[in-house]
Formats: sequence, structure tokens, C-alpha cells
Amino acid sequence: MHRVSVSFGDALVLEDVTFDADTGSFVAVVGPNGAGKSTLVKVALGLVRPHRGHAALFGVAAGAEPRRIGYVPQLKTFDRSFPASALELVVTGLRSSWPGRVTAVEREVASAALSSVGAAELAQRQLARLSGGELQRVYLATALVRRPALVLLDEPATGVDYLAEHDLYDLLEAYQAATTATVVMVTHDLAAARYHADQVLVLNRRVHGFGTPAEVLCESCLRSAFGHRQHAHALALGGGA
Repeated sequence: MHRVSVSFGDALVLEDVTFDADTGSFVAVVGPNGAGKSTLVKVALGLVRPHRGHAALFGVAAGAEPRRIGYVPQLKTFDRSFPASALELVVTGLRSSWPGRVTAVEREVASAALSSVGAAELAQRQLARLSGGELQRVYLATALVRRPALVLLDEPATGVDYLAEHDLYDLLEAYQAATTATVVMVTHDLAAARYHADQVLVLNRRVHGFGTPAEVLCESCLRSAFGHRQHAHALALGGGA
């Protein structure tokens, strides 16, 4: 992204955001609530257009090649009562629409995606019967079913337990190792950013730091973004555990 700014009405949500994620890297985006992190993801998906600046993926304008992107939204955005199975949800990742009838080829590909995230036994289970961790695995299978070059995740660990969260990171790292894909993850978990990311974007409307975890998960960057020292202290405590 180069000097990207986004406004909704009179509210300036992103201001002069510039960074360049390395191909094949694991990028964590951290910042306080209301920092513009989810808007940043929407810009990358081509769902929100900057009123100033330029966002590009794969050398073309953001949103121009959606089939090369896998997206894992926040769990809270999905209506769990929707009458569908896990396999049908994964097939939407192949079609980019809801399947009226799943073909044999689609069933095979979707089943393989579920197996790759340890969720083969969930294929016929209704979404309403899935736990938070199970639904997150199904979301991940939906994002990965087309073998995307970029995986975007918006707070994927929210609403899942500790074991499910760490399984998620293991699955993402295994996918990266197999494909050299780039992963960009919005997270509130500074420890996860420190231990799993190659690059970290510290964001609060504007960029307060972009670089390796050692470079930007420091007290000065975090205090600048969060406005107090609590997060830096918590990170320091987590690093010694």
C-alpha cells in the first residue's frame, strides 16, 4: 500500500498508510480497537476503495484477482443458524457463490480441504452444531480450498479456545511451508505476532511501525499506537514466560 487514506463521512479511518509485505511472509497487523485494521483488510480485498493512495496485490490493483486470495473473516460476522453443512460452506470457496447442488468433483476437492485442516469428520455437520474452533477450521478450509497465494485473516483467534488458536497457527505455517503463500493476519494477540510473524504492522489509523517483531514490538512503537505502556509491559512479561 502506498499513502492509502480512507474516510467514511467525516471520519478518517486510515491515513497515509504505506507498507510493502514481502512475498511468502507471515504479516501480523496489530493495533487498538478502532485502529482501522478491518478496513485495511477490506482495502486489500478490493471491497473498500481508498480516497487517496494506491493498494496493489500481485502487481495489480487490489481486488483485481480475487481468486488468488483466501479470506477468513471474524467468527462473529457469520450467522450460525444458517441451514448448511460444513462441506457446502467450503464449496463456496470454489464457486464464490452458494452451491445449489454440489458436484462430485467439488465434493472431492472440498473434502480434501477439510482433511488438510483436520476437519474431515465435520463435512456433513450443520454449521449451527459447530464449536468456535470447529467453525474456524471450516472457515480456514474455505479460504484454502483454491490454494491461494495470499491468505487474509481478520482476528481468526477471537472466539476460539487456547488449543484451537495454536492449532490455527500450526495449520497456517504448514500451508505456507507447502505453498510459499503470504499470510496477513489481523490480531489483538501481541505474543502471537511476536512468535509467529516475520513482519508486523503496528497500526492506529496511520502506521506506527512496520518491520520485524524485534524492531516494532517495542515500547516506543506500542506506546505510540496504543497510547499507554500496558501492552509493551504485557509483551515483555510474555517474552519471559
